[in-house]
Amino acid sequence: MNAKAHNNTQDHVKATMWFDDLYKKNKSSQENIPWARQDVNPLLQSYLDEDLEHKGSALVIGCGLGDDAIALEKAGYNVTAIDVSQTALDLAKERFPTSTVAFKKQDIFEYTQTFDFVFEALTIQSLPIEFREKMVKAVANTVAKNGKLILVAHKREGMFDGPPWPLTKEEVDLFKAEGLRELSHEIHKEASKISSMRFRVVYVRE
Repeated sequence: MNAKAHNNTQDHVKATMWFDDLYKKNKSSQENIPWARQDVNPLLQSYLDEDLEHKGSALVIGCGLGDDAIALEKAGYNVTAIDVSQTALDLAKERFPTSTVAFKKQDIFEYTQTFDFVFEALTIQSLPIEFREKMVKAVANTVAKNGKLILVAHKREGMFDGPPWPLTKEEVDLFKAEGLRELSHEIHKEASKISSMRFRVVYVRE
């Protein structure tokens, strides 16, 4: 690894260290983790309810407490769920002790495996904007040929001093430059201090 690559790796590791600190501070109650619904993301569940067949391998990026991974498992996928926080992974395993989901500590920037279905919700926006293109590329690279990706992210409304840093339409479209074709692009309203609107975009790699 050259010096520049090493420095980039150190930078994004530092940018994600706060995740585990937050989970550790809220390990008992789990009430002050802003993205942890302790339930499946409704924009994932509505997709699972609409689509008739769910099979093959699935990946949840930034799986947190594990609810989305469990929903995919119940739908019929063989699920891998990754997070940079070991505390989050331990909590997920405790919450779902009989699950066959493979909960793994993994840096998305160093992941090389591909999947038939990938779910990414609110993780890209949690890293500083300077990592946006690199993060989009890393997420896109996990989608196998003919595989699908669902992206859920807050839509930026004016300036926002993060974290998190909501996405613009132009940033969402970066996935197209990584070889993914957009199947649907929806805007959903939801009350939030971050943004009142969320993207749900479905892509396929052809």
